[in-house]
Amino acid sequence: MPRAGLDAATVTRAAAEVVDDVGYAGLTMGLVADRLGVRAPSLYKHVAGQADLSRRIAVLAVTEIGDALRDALQGKSERQALEAAAHATRRYARNFPGRFAATLYTTATDLEDPLHLAWLRVIESHSAILSGYEIQEEDSRHALQMLRSFLDGFSLIEPAGDLHTEDEIDASFRWLIAFIDRGLRELSDPSRGA
Repeated sequence: MPRAGLDAATVTRAAAEVVDDVGYAGLTMGLVADRLGVRAPSLYKHVAGQADLSRRIAVLAVTEIGDALRDALQGKSERQALEAAAHATRRYARNFPGRFAATLYTTATDLEDPLHLAWLRVIESHSAILSGYEIQEEDSRHALQMLRSFLDGFSLIEPAGDLHTEDEIDASFRWLIAFIDRGLRELSDPSRGA
């Protein structure tokens, strides 16, 4: 019989805490069970296994990122929106490094997959940022890819320590935001090709 109060959502939250503490690669069912004060086999009453648990962590994380972006973008457009999204994503990755890593190593299986649906909310926020720049339709898909590459990429490599001192990291972060803002403004100018 399953332990009272234990369900898939509780197991997922505990696993998310574990990966934030030990890293995404360190996730084991045993560590999650220890966190919950149960034996590992009892977890299988709520999740199908470690792969299922990893997917659930990714869905949780992408949902949380979507919420953070939605909140950060309220009432902002153009550079203010870009800065708000960049800081919200970076803050999330710093506060929840294991969860953030889970978003990068798990892919959606189909259009009804909860992970795909969660990513759609994130993409809607990214699209809202770009809509303020009024870029040309033919550039919008490329701009979305660039924006996600910056937001996810910077947040992924920052913890690796490859970006040197905190001051240098912050300076690079501000520089990239300014650079992207200039590029997006240029894309919105119909005279750019003249």
